[in-house]
Amino acid sequence: MKAKFWLCQRKQTHFSFDSATGKRESLHTGNRDEAKKIIRALNDAASQPALNVSLAKAYLVGTDPKLVQRTWQVVFDEFCRNKKENSRARLERAMKRPAFKLIRDQRLVETTAEDFFAVLKSGGVFTQHLLRCIHNLALGMGWILAPIIPPKLWPKIEKRPKRAVTPEEHQRILANENNAERKLYYELLWEIGSAQTDGSNLKAENVDWKKRLLSYHRQKTGELCLMEIGARLEAVLKQLPTQGALFPKISTLKDKDRSAEFRRRCRLLEINGISLHSYRYAWAWRAKQAGMPERFAQSGLGHGSLAVHREYARDAVAICPPIENYENKLVLVPALNQSRQNQAADIPGVKIETNAFAA
Repeated sequence: MKAKFWLCQRKQTHFSFDSATGKRESLHTGNRDEAKKIIRALNDAASQPALNVSLAKAYLVGTDPKLVQRTWQVVFDEFCRNKKENSRARLERAMKRPAFKLIRDQRLVETTAEDFFAVLKSGGVFTQHLLRCIHNLALGMGWILAPIIPPKLWPKIEKRPKRAVTPEEHQRILANENNAERKLYYELLWEIGSAQTDGSNLKAENVDWKKRLLSYHRQKTGELCLMEIGARLEAVLKQLPTQGALFPKISTLKDKDRSAEFRRRCRLLEINGISLHSYRYAWAWRAKQAGMPERFAQSGLGHGSLAVHREYARDAVAICPPIENYENKLVLVPALNQSRQNQAADIPGVKIETNAFAA
């Protein structure tokens, strides 16, 4: 039988030559004996593919007994294991999607690129993101010996456009919401731009009326959000309980239940393309439109990254006000700085930034 691969040499490097395609590839060795062994293995694999797989498994068992038995469910569990409770519950639900059923019980060493493409075809953007995450985890742990889909061949992620809630849509939602607690909840999200879970978990203890400050730590990242209470926010907070949870009923609901109720309201009003998280986009968009310094907007949203905040406010256009407006306010800076430093004095580890242009 004619050999499929031949051995050839150029200078000190040996190559394999495919007699069927004429393609030549480097064997990355200058040792002729090693090159002969590689060529022999390539020809054996081409002539007896089934036997080659069995031999490979036999060698792999010697290094890791579980390597040939491990399924993608093991990778799913490992991926979710070290996540925070909220994120872990969300990821575990996502891993139960029908798309992942195609590979859940399949062994890692038997998975091909066609299997992954079948999963990608059955799911959406989030499925593609999760599949790439678990693939990279398995590769990093050494549970698969080579990428199933090379990095450059992964389909490009096309995210669904996200947008902010417009002031007109917000007013329509409030006007058609009959539940008093939910109405105040939507008003609070509009004023502080918090994530839906952070807003629902706020308590009276988060409000310092003496210093007129609202502070809380984001559940997702632990970042501190700290903002002064203005007249509109004060009007909302005054209508909420003075002890315990600000939203006693809403705080007991799961995030998916709050989201479902908001989607029902939007469907009735024929408002498309928004969710409760769109209130964060709206706050960032309004902050940029108003010319708020970016570091203050970061503090309000609890973003530790400038890139994240710019992503939230990417569609906003800020119009630079006349410089005389800022020059006229310079006389107020000493008193303003002292006032803010006094506010921060009793908050451990927090220093409020002041700015000559912030009035």
